[in-house]
Amino acid sequence: MLRVGCHVSIAGSLADVVGRAGERGCTTFQIFSRNPRGWMFKPLTDGEAAAFRSRLAASGIGPAVVHMPYLPNLASPKEEVYQKSVQTLAAELGRCDRLGVPFLVMHLGSHLGTGIEGGRRRLIDGVLHAFDKAGGDAALLLENTAGTKNSLGGTFEEIRLILDALPEERTAVCFDTCHAFAAGYDLREETVVGATIDAFDDAIGLGRLRVIHCNDCKGALGSHLDRHEHIGLGAIGEEGFRAFFAVPAVRRLPLICETPVDDRRDDVGNIAMVREFAGA
Repeated sequence: MLRVGCHVSIAGSLADVVGRAGERGCTTFQIFSRNPRGWMFKPLTDGEAAAFRSRLAASGIGPAVVHMPYLPNLASPKEEVYQKSVQTLAAELGRCDRLGVPFLVMHLGSHLGTGIEGGRRRLIDGVLHAFDKAGGDAALLLENTAGTKNSLGGTFEEIRLILDALPEERTAVCFDTCHAFAAGYDLREETVVGATIDAFDDAIGLGRLRVIHCNDCKGALGSHLDRHEHIGLGAIGEEGFRAFFAVPAVRRLPLICETPVDDRRDDVGNIAMVREFAGA
């Protein structure tokens, strides 16, 4: 079965997310485990964690994926931001374990002020510290970026350098189609999709791929513009997504849309387009 879903709001309670995902036709989904726009958050109660686990198990939907909040930057040269970021990562790993969620997706941050090598070193040290503090089993998925100025993770080779310094059993990759295209990896038709998949496999290995973020791109190839578009309506387009979803290593993974909701299409519509383009 093709596992397709979207990012789902946690308004109300975490347990409510499962029903909301089902209403959208999700067979997998992604959430924030708490308000993503601040540093402060309330600890999970045993009741909240148990209710989420129970409803998720009863639904047959899965896996669930948690995304890190917006503010953390583990490559930051600012000590206060860095320390808060490490603490947040450790907390989110712990929350994933309590919720029974196997994957935590993280952006790799900006190295402005440290240089790329310094930023990479801080990121690696911060992740290792968070693993030590959190314990548990949840895997951290490094998400490729659009290659914007001073960001880490815009190339597959750069992600490999980070993975090589982290424990293999706790780290893997989330591949974002919009980010890859904006960074210069072409996905518009079968031949170039094959070349991009081969480039990923050569640099990182398809065995390290765990989740796909399915997003079309508003910007041109190599534009470094991180602006998501409805599936098939952006610069990647229908032909590109049909070719991408035909790749066996892609089809076996959770496919999660982070697409707009507007008068053209909603989450239900984008999930339907993924299924149509995947022939499922």
